[in-house]
Amino acid sequence: MWKTALFLIVTIIIIPFLAFRIDTPLSPGQQAILADLLRIYIIAAALCFITSTITGNYSQVDKLWSIMPVIYVWIICIRSGYEARLLLMAVVASIWGIRLTYNFARRGGYSLKIWAGEQDYRWPVLRKKPEFAAKWKWTLFNLLFISFYQMGLILLITLPALKSLGSGPLSWVDYLIAFIAISFVVIETVADQQQWNFQKEKKRLIESGQVLPEKYKKGFLDSGLWGIVRHPNYASEQSIWIVFYFFSVSATGSWLNWSVIGAVLLILLFYGSSSFSESISMSKYPGYVEYQEKTPRFIPIRTRR
Repeated sequence: MWKTALFLIVTIIIIPFLAFRIDTPLSPGQQAILADLLRIYIIAAALCFITSTITGNYSQVDKLWSIMPVIYVWIICIRSGYEARLLLMAVVASIWGIRLTYNFARRGGYSLKIWAGEQDYRWPVLRKKPEFAAKWKWTLFNLLFISFYQMGLILLITLPALKSLGSGPLSWVDYLIAFIAISFVVIETVADQQQWNFQKEKKRLIESGQVLPEKYKKGFLDSGLWGIVRHPNYASEQSIWIVFYFFSVSATGSWLNWSVIGAVLLILLFYGSSSFSESISMSKYPGYVEYQEKTPRFIPIRTRR
């Protein structure tokens, strides 16, 4: 995990630097807005680190994952004077954010004590790894990766909005992009609901002492969207922000620009995150390896392994 984290931290430093150097320089207006966004990012990341260190709950970034992108895009939209394209982008980001915030909230992610709430099950597992036996190593990992890397990525995925600042009028392409992005929000909603229904019913059966039917006995969901790919929610999440990037393509007329770095780094993060999640699932559920063999990870294309 250390190697993966270090690789991601290096990429979030090097890739943006190279992208900014190669692409068209930011305008003074874009530079001013980016400076404000960076200040917000540093404050938010620092608060996540301090809070998680004090409380031992390392899901502080998770609480903000669906909130901060909406704030960033709306700041850019407002500073633009509510340009039509940026207003559309802000609406799309808001639809995504409201849906994901609700899903996180119903799982117990938020609490009246804002620093409390349910913690991602993967952090305690990772914390027990031998490489994090020394407290300072985990503290450093929390600082660099959990807090500052992840919060930085949250900012980067919204920067196609900054790249779109000052561009031309809306076209049918922008509406198509918005439609596709919202379609992926719908798919992600269905995937999360299927997982919610499965886990809730499995818990009810276990607590009532009933004999588990075969579909629940195996322990994990492998039907519905989860029978097409192993992580339909992750696949949709990545797709949403890849599609969001294409707003900047429509705005600039260029297929490749520096704001693509957020989507690229998001793909790398989700690949590593899903691999770690699956390593836990394999240790808990004997049938998970067979599920891996017959079901693709993100893209519904079956390949021989």
